[in-house]
Amino acid sequence: MATALALLTFVSTVLGGLFALRHRDRMHRILGFTAGVILGVVVFDVLPEISELSRTTGVPFVTSMIALAVGFLAFQGLEKALLVHKAHEHEYADHRHAPAVGVASALALIGHSLTDGIAIGLAVQVSTSIGLAVALAVVGHDFADGLNTVSLMLLQGHDRRRAAVMLLLDAMAPLIGAGLTLLFHVPDQDLLIYLGAFAGFLLYIGASDILPEAHAGHPSLATYGLTVVGTGLIYAVTGVLR
Repeated sequence: MATALALLTFVSTVLGGLFALRHRDRMHRILGFTAGVILGVVVFDVLPEISELSRTTGVPFVTSMIALAVGFLAFQGLEKALLVHKAHEHEYADHRHAPAVGVASALALIGHSLTDGIAIGLAVQVSTSIGLAVALAVVGHDFADGLNTVSLMLLQGHDRRRAAVMLLLDAMAPLIGAGLTLLFHVPDQDLLIYLGAFAGFLLYIGASDILPEAHAGHPSLATYGLTVVGTGLIYAVTGVLR
């Protein structure tokens, strides 16, 4: 099941890359919806699962919350160090990096996509509902990753062929990550740490990357409405699957 869900991220990433070549100016609506999906996953699925696992394993709930904070801060630090976080490049029309920066940034996104696949695989080990909800959030997020991979390559002076190669590698990474999780099983006590850290990762992505990008230059009630719809969708999905 994990690899099947990861296959959806392959399609999403490729579509995001193609979208970057045609309709990047409309991306804010999709990102607004994705932000709502991420919020719904954290609030309605991951945190309740952490609470239940804490009760059954006897591991203090605060342990997972520490992992959440560490996950949030660690991903922020990693993102800043690897230059993945786009400092609104469009605001600096004459600003250009060397082509090597485009490759390094794309490779960092590929590594991030690998962890997305691992996240899906581990989430499936927790429960079907967690797996589906996380996969839905990752699918939306990987659309943006595909878009960013192509955009970063083109921005730094690479041609479309090289951008396409990086896009393909980025699309394959979640499949590889999900496949790796078939080789091991994580005990419930360790899953608590993972779920806390993953919740922190999702909150950072949603609050620091996706929501600001969704409303940058396109502040609208429609985009906000799509965020509400995304949150409500996850509430409905988790209610059905639990």
